[in-house]
Amino acid sequence: MNDGKMIRVPVPALTEERRKEMVKHLHRILEDHRTAIRNIRRDGNDAIKKAMKDKKITEDDESARSKNPELTDDEIKKMEK
Repeated sequence: MNDGKMIRVPVPALTEERRKEMVKHLHRILEDHRTAIRNIRRDGNDAIKKAMKDKKITEDDESARSKNPELTDDEIKKMEK
């Protein structure tokens, strides 16, 4: 509806069925994001291992980057909230 100053769009109330669909959809999106973060962590770990193998970084550098699981777990917790 348009009264000249404001546009009003009637939005029907959510039904229980529609809410459940939305929750399922959000869970799928969350799982996709979790998978993406895990893939990034895996790629980073592979890059670190390759750099170690090629002697581009020292063992100290490699151990300093071992906090990846903590970082990814923190990000996953933030997404779940």
